[in-house]
Amino acid sequence: MKKTILAAAAAAALFASVAHAENATYAFDPAHTYVTFEIGHFGTSTNRGRFDKKEGTAQLDRAAKTGKVDVTIDTASVNTGFDAFNKHLQSTDLFDAAKYPTIKFSGDKFTFTGDKVTAISGNLTLLGKTQAVTLKANQFNCYVNPMVKREVCGGDFETTIDRTAFGMAYGVDWGFPKDVKLVIQVEAVKQ
Repeated sequence: MKKTILAAAAAAALFASVAHAENATYAFDPAHTYVTFEIGHFGTSTNRGRFDKKEGTAQLDRAAKTGKVDVTIDTASVNTGFDAFNKHLQSTDLFDAAKYPTIKFSGDKFTFTGDKVTAISGNLTLLGKTQAVTLKANQFNCYVNPMVKREVCGGDFETTIDRTAFGMAYGVDWGFPKDVKLVIQVEAVKQ
């Protein structure tokens, strides 16, 4: 009887440790993480930019098919390669970086195909307004990085947002589109 109770307790402890071990925390690798955006310009070309300062963490349990991700983007770090355009994007016309220094995405609804993440749904906060968005994974992979000798997971995630839903309506009357494509390219290192 005593052996049976000890065996059951040992099995329960082993099961709990295995189940718990599946959930892992990952920190974004700044050298392999980029946040970019694209918006049409008078139906002629596409304006593109990126944010040079961003950080984030993710939790992932591929066995349970769950996860959580938090991304923080520094709006003042917007970079188009053209200083005057950067300053205009930081102004009250658009990102209003002085008043709203960050853009945040927090997602906790992960969609999987097999053990691959195919989408993450959550909330995007921009200009103090929060809207539900879904980031679709164009690719997702986990691998053991030979340089850091740890697991790295990530992919290219994208969504298209209606910027006017966040109160960013500059240029709409002139013909600038409301829709902006947002791409978050992430590689995150297991901690």
